[in-house]
Amino acid sequence: MKKKEGVIKNNKINRNPDRKTAIILIVPPLLFLSIFTIYPIFRVIWMSLHSISVTEPWLGEPFVGIKNYIEMLSDGRFWNSLKFTLLFSIITGIFELALGLFLAVIASKKFKFRALIIAAILFPWVLPTVTNALTWKWMFNFDYGLFNGILMQLNLIQDPINWLGNSTLAVIAIYIVSIWKTASFMALLLLPGLQTISNEIYEAAMIDGASKIQTFFRITLPMIRNVILVALVLRTLQSMQAYDLMVGLTNGGPGNATESLPLYIHNTAFTDMNMGYGSALGVVLFIVIAIITLLYAKFLYDPDG
Repeated sequence: MKKKEGVIKNNKINRNPDRKTAIILIVPPLLFLSIFTIYPIFRVIWMSLHSISVTEPWLGEPFVGIKNYIEMLSDGRFWNSLKFTLLFSIITGIFELALGLFLAVIASKKFKFRALIIAAILFPWVLPTVTNALTWKWMFNFDYGLFNGILMQLNLIQDPINWLGNSTLAVIAIYIVSIWKTASFMALLLLPGLQTISNEIYEAAMIDGASKIQTFFRITLPMIRNVILVALVLRTLQSMQAYDLMVGLTNGGPGNATESLPLYIHNTAFTDMNMGYGSALGVVLFIVIAIITLLYAKFLYDPDG
């Protein structure tokens, strides 16, 4: 009995340094999370409940409750930017996932120059978004753009098309640039998931007489379901916060047709200097992103996957 008691005491003594080490290691990340994540969230919520105008500091920061949120209900610019952001996220997300999955399937095969093909697939994602936007802006240019030049040389059009001056065409242009750039990001996320599927499963399916289409929809997609969820969540977080693409390509125009909600928040808070209303817009964006993420998790997440 004495020997067992001694062992227990020794174990307790040995655990204390481990517990202290764990506390020392966990405190810095918690402080970092509190200072740079939790505090800013509560600070923005607090600001959204106050009237804060940087250009009129003598007015102070009076508490206005949910006035800023009520103001959104009649703010047509807010609804337009929210609609554009949601459509941008949904439409580009669908095409980026489909194209990214196609590119990932190609990259998962073993063939000559495979490394070169993977590098080419990832090239659009490596380039900064602003660089992509400015490059495509030149190609869409009305006077000397690449697309108008090619179409006119082929006699397909008689007069240049104002790609970025027309609301509908400008929206389509943003969709094209986003899909071209981010499909490679989706492929990068999906490729490891495809590589985890054993070839033996596909061989067994072929023996059972399954076609390639049946194999894809009944084996490949179900087995990378959770990977697709992660890819969609990450892409949704990015697309719902899209700012630099709109600034570089159209700057929200024409007529605010391509103004995303993050761009509207920036213009409200840092151009109009209305920090209170801008913060309320930011809170709404945070809530929308959280709801979409929860919906993804509910309908796509497979705990056994």
